[in-house]
Amino acid sequence: TFPSKTSSSCSPRILNQEAVQKRTFTKWINSHLAKCVPPLEVRDLFEDIKDGVILLALLEVLSGQKLPCEQGKKLKRIHWVANIGTALKFLEGRKIKLVNINSTDIVDGRPSIVLGLVWTIILYFQIEELTSSLPELQASSSSTSSVDSSNSSTDTTSPPVKRKPLPPLQGGARKALLRWVQQTATKCLGLEVKDFGPSWRSGLAFFAVINALRPNLVDMERVWRRPNRENLQEAFLLAEKELGIPQLLDPEDVDVDKPDEKSVMTYVAQFLRHHPDRKQSDSEGRQEEEVTWFNFSEQRKSLRELKMWLDQLEREAAQAQETEANLAQQYQLFKSLHVQVEMRRKQVEGALQSTQRDGMLTVDQALVKQAWERVSNRLVDWHLQLDRSLPAPLDTVGAWLHEAEGALRHEIIVQQAHDITANTVHRALEQHKDVLKSLESHQQVFQRIHKDRSVDGVPVPPDQLQDMAERMNFVSTSSSIHLARMEYLENKHHMQAFLTLAESKLKSWIIKYGRQESVELMLNNYVSFVEKQHFFEKYEVMFQSLKRSAEAYVSVDSSVDEGEMGVRRFMREVVTQWRSLSMEVRSVRSMLEEVLSNWERYTSTVASLQAWLEDAEEVLNQPENVKREFFRNLSHWMDQHAAMNDAGNFLIETCDETVSLDLKQQLLLLNGRWRDLFLQVKQYAHSDELEKWRKDHLKALWALKELLDTAEAKLNAPVQVSFLSVRAFLQDVEVTIFSIFIS
Repeated sequence: TFPSKTSSSCSPRILNQEAVQKRTFTKWINSHLAKCVPPLEVRDLFEDIKDGVILLALLEVLSGQKLPCEQGKKLKRIHWVANIGTALKFLEGRKIKLVNINSTDIVDGRPSIVLGLVWTIILYFQIEELTSSLPELQASSSSTSSVDSSNSSTDTTSPPVKRKPLPPLQGGARKALLRWVQQTATKCLGLEVKDFGPSWRSGLAFFAVINALRPNLVDMERVWRRPNRENLQEAFLLAEKELGIPQLLDPEDVDVDKPDEKSVMTYVAQFLRHHPDRKQSDSEGRQEEEVTWFNFSEQRKSLRELKMWLDQLEREAAQAQETEANLAQQYQLFKSLHVQVEMRRKQVEGALQSTQRDGMLTVDQALVKQAWERVSNRLVDWHLQLDRSLPAPLDTVGAWLHEAEGALRHEIIVQQAHDITANTVHRALEQHKDVLKSLESHQQVFQRIHKDRSVDGVPVPPDQLQDMAERMNFVSTSSSIHLARMEYLENKHHMQAFLTLAESKLKSWIIKYGRQESVELMLNNYVSFVEKQHFFEKYEVMFQSLKRSAEAYVSVDSSVDEGEMGVRRFMREVVTQWRSLSMEVRSVRSMLEEVLSNWERYTSTVASLQAWLEDAEEVLNQPENVKREFFRNLSHWMDQHAAMNDAGNFLIETCDETVSLDLKQQLLLLNGRWRDLFLQVKQYAHSDELEKWRKDHLKALWALKELLDTAEAKLNAPVQVSFLSVRAFLQDVEVTIFSIFIS
């Protein structure tokens, strides 16, 4: 289980653990990315993983499969989320359980979530894959469902084919790896290794593993007496040089009180590629095949005995049903056979559990299933016949009980499409409501008859009457739970259908784009789906309906809120999924509008620039004054040229390969023409501005001269000597000087 996404203060040890894992996981990733062509490298794990390109490249190397990937220097967040989503769906498709890991958390570079995702990948593609090949793990797996030891459903003569065990769970992988280290390396040296933490601090355990694989490489007597750091450094270097195992760990990260277990496991698992136990796998495999064949033969024998018993029971039921006897005797015969069936029910259900990888039943299992269904149906029909043989109105109550029990037993087959399942549940729910609405009236009739033990003086078989009382009580107590469950399931599948459709639409909107017309169609589709159909309002209505039905279901049956399939757990998952989905859907419109804006800017600038270039190329042969006049607004066309390239480069990064190639070729031609022209006319680039500056300069000079002439005239004018006239003269001079500075 990975760290919760709720924020909390981190202790220094947790922060240090994150740093160690970051370094180790980065080195592990880079050791695999080196196989890419060209090689890739992670420098900052939390940053480099955000766009999903590195993550998809890693999964391609590990799986050998080609995965779709949005690439380019100008990818937006919406494309990053799409890449991460592709990676997560690939992992989920391999039945890898992802806990608390969402696309947006990886795009945001949340350390704990990123490390959790990488650890999941390491665990599945390295640790579980390698430990699953260990003979001791195979032996332990054979006692569980991990090994597929059953034959195909059509083969009845030859032994089953041995198949590779399924990868064990994390706990099993850890135990298997630790057991391998203990049994092959440390036990014989008297070295106690009981974990993947402190036991490795001294470096001795690493040397023990190397010594077990290549005995001549290590002088164990010498390493016992050396300091931890020295041992660790030499062990890592030796493993890399002699075994080709990359140095994922730093000595200072291991020589601590509590080394990070995940980092140590990641490193140690690499040694499994060199373990000698594979030499023994063939002989042990043959022994396992013999055991498997023995188990298979025993299973077939058991199934055939079960089939014979069911066939005999069916014959006895048919004979008993035809026996001439009164109702009480007939019911006793029915009940004795019914008890036998119920006593063997668990055995039959266990025998019908498919052990095949494809989930199909073997021929023997299919025959047992058919026989079981025949017997069950015969007993149900016989039971209904006996209830209808009761005196009226008890016969009507009996027939209704069968109908109500059938409704309560009804199981909805979950279709691949959630909307189909939701509609199926809705129809069944309406039918069951119609059946169960008459519960109270039938209860009243039955209670009166049950009290008298007879119908109008006609006695009723006591066992049959008592069984009907128990059945009536079961229907009464179960009906509210059943209806609440059905309403919850209907709302649940409606919500899942809605979210699935929304994710499908989102995926169609965050692809590499096409030409302007296709983007316009995409935007229209977005507006139609999101705005005209009130996408966000519709979710809110559906969520509130789901919430009410979930609360009602939990209130009548609290047990449904437990375990992996718990109701409240599902509600939390819906909220989490919607939070991410709604944010991405909201961002789609702005992205589409930005793409359209760039298309419009690109097409308009290309058209105008092409026309201008044709005129400009002709003007080059004209006299100087004509060229100067034509190119006086060259700076404007420089801006248009830059705008064309900005829009074009944006479209090249966000459009599909075909469109991008056309854009590149068009820009290449236009930029070539522009470059050839500009080299000849660049001197005119600022002619308009120079002319404006010249005029402004002349205007400023004229204004300054006028002010100076005015000031000189005032200074040369005679002034009468008096206090008032002198003060007025000084004020006039100050105003003139101030005007000069302002100008």
